[in-house]
Amino acid sequence: MKYISTRGNAPELDFENVLLAGLATDGGLYVPKELPEYSLDEIRSWRGLPYSELAFKIIKPFVGGAIEDDVLAKMLDETYAGFGHKAVAPLAQIDSSEYVLELFQGPTLAFKDFALQLLGRLLDHVLVKRNERAVIIGATSGDTGSAAIEGCKHSDHVDIFIMHPHNRVSEVQRKQMTTIKGDNVFNIAVEGNFDDCQRMVKACFADQDFLRGERRLVAVNSINWARIMAQIVYYFYASLNLGGPDREVALSVPTGNFGDIFAGYLAHKMGLPVKQLIVATNKNDILHRAISQNKYEKHPLAHTLSPSMDIVVSSNFERLLFDVYGRDGAALASLMDRMNSETVEFDKDGMAKVREMFDSHAVNDEVTCETIKQVYDETGYLLDPHTAIGVKAARECRRDATVPMITLGTAHPVKFAEAIEKAGLETPQLPHHLLDLFEREERYEVMENELSNLQNFVVKTVFGD
Repeated sequence: MKYISTRGNAPELDFENVLLAGLATDGGLYVPKELPEYSLDEIRSWRGLPYSELAFKIIKPFVGGAIEDDVLAKMLDETYAGFGHKAVAPLAQIDSSEYVLELFQGPTLAFKDFALQLLGRLLDHVLVKRNERAVIIGATSGDTGSAAIEGCKHSDHVDIFIMHPHNRVSEVQRKQMTTIKGDNVFNIAVEGNFDDCQRMVKACFADQDFLRGERRLVAVNSINWARIMAQIVYYFYASLNLGGPDREVALSVPTGNFGDIFAGYLAHKMGLPVKQLIVATNKNDILHRAISQNKYEKHPLAHTLSPSMDIVVSSNFERLLFDVYGRDGAALASLMDRMNSETVEFDKDGMAKVREMFDSHAVNDEVTCETIKQVYDETGYLLDPHTAIGVKAARECRRDATVPMITLGTAHPVKFAEAIEKAGLETPQLPHHLLDLFEREERYEVMENELSNLQNFVVKTVFGD
């Protein structure tokens, strides 16, 4: 398996190198040169497989022999054995032919665990093999940080620096990051928003001289292909548990950075019968406007009750646009340059094809809380605000009531007490392994929104000067 950059001016890489590279040298994102495709008969043969065994079937072609089969299978077994539900990604029914795929059963109670608990093991394997040390610099709007730290905290080969927007994540999200003990773990609260944090990550990858050539810089954000790869699995898993592939499914995905729903798009391209993909956003609705109006225009970022989606620059949308523009790297590079500085309209024919599969909907805080309360009153099932946005979008955009509708349950409601209380409900108790979370000591640095401050902090921490 070879990987190419969306901007067409970076070398092709194998899986091992794409895992470590993160961002391509031309500023683009890596995607597979060719996707594996599965027949309905082959997908049908996977019914009843435990989650880790299904993950092996789907992930193996992407790894392309870079990791021995038995080693990869063991990694996957160990990754998903640490989840709190034996089914790993159970389905909860909330209405006739309407489901929530519970992706919050991992150690940090968010869907990010599916990829990041595996990513830590993949990085360890490759870095040990190469006898290298790496620096991880990541940005989080809430959940990526704790999942990445949890996945990498035991590594002797990684120092991990995670930025979050100061006072713009929930208290549970912050404490999950800042109370994890580890000599290689460093949390930074940036006086800015998520896009500021993400911008600094990309700037570090664009010019890595500050690491003196002595450390490799590795990405844990969803720009890293391995995260997308791991998320493809649960789309197949959900379908297979609802009669797939002999029955189509529709999926509503709460998303800000487009990585999670892009994995669903790839699952469809690989052969999974998907009728509809719904992009569910909050007030920061750049993806909804891009899909529904064929226009990419940045608006000021708003602080909402669904902070993990408080994003203006949606990095992974570039991966979809690569297909929209016929996988023409030069054309996409030109488009991305213009998107950074001006409002752009996309190729009409390409976006018309996108809308054959995709719909979108934006939900404000008031309607988010109303949806949380409505679903709870009807079923006793408590949604977190991001999942509530997904459920509302699903109900607004559903094309065919005979097709099962699955909303991706992206986080446990306990992480978002403010939204639950504004919905007039009580926040549930923390799971057993987090019961003492609010008593744990926090460790983090508050930092001005300046790239030089970040890089100086990393250098001082890693090299001692």
